[in-house]
Amino acid sequence: MLFQSGSLAVRTLEQMDNALLAKWLSDPTVLEFYAGRDDPHDLNKVNAAFYAQEDDEVRCIIEYDAKAIGYIQFYPLDDESKREYGYKDKDENIYGMDQFIGEVDYWNRGIGTLLVTSMVNYLTADKQADMVVMDPQTRNARAIRCYEKCGFRKVKLLPQSELHEGKYQDCWLIEYR
Repeated sequence: MLFQSGSLAVRTLEQMDNALLAKWLSDPTVLEFYAGRDDPHDLNKVNAAFYAQEDDEVRCIIEYDAKAIGYIQFYPLDDESKREYGYKDKDENIYGMDQFIGEVDYWNRGIGTLLVTSMVNYLTADKQADMVVMDPQTRNARAIRCYEKCGFRKVKLLPQSELHEGKYQDCWLIEYR
């Protein structure tokens, strides 16, 4: 377990979680704001996307009251990503993170705010992150409100930066310092 905050816990992804990821990532309600409704994931696609990669991403499952409800990943930004986002100080320890709550019944209950705040606290305390960044699509107003409640601020519009459902979407670079 990486950390626990009240009823919320975050643990590293295990192979047996692949069925949960396939369930969540084939739900059109979840896909509308995560991978895209035109990109459902079956077990093979989940295994290739979440288990076969060799990179610096730490992949985790979100639990609430001991029930797996979603996914979160975090990673140190590499020099190329820092350059793309406009960060000039290469020595700054900047982490990125992405997440979704896959159990729709757990949406709009404050769990996302608790999750993001807890993960930022973990990254700044345990990983000595100087900054945490995300790049949500500008149309994802609910997520952006959550992130702003957690102390993130919009710093840069990223025009047409993410292909989603066949169309390039604008995203916000947001940061927590």
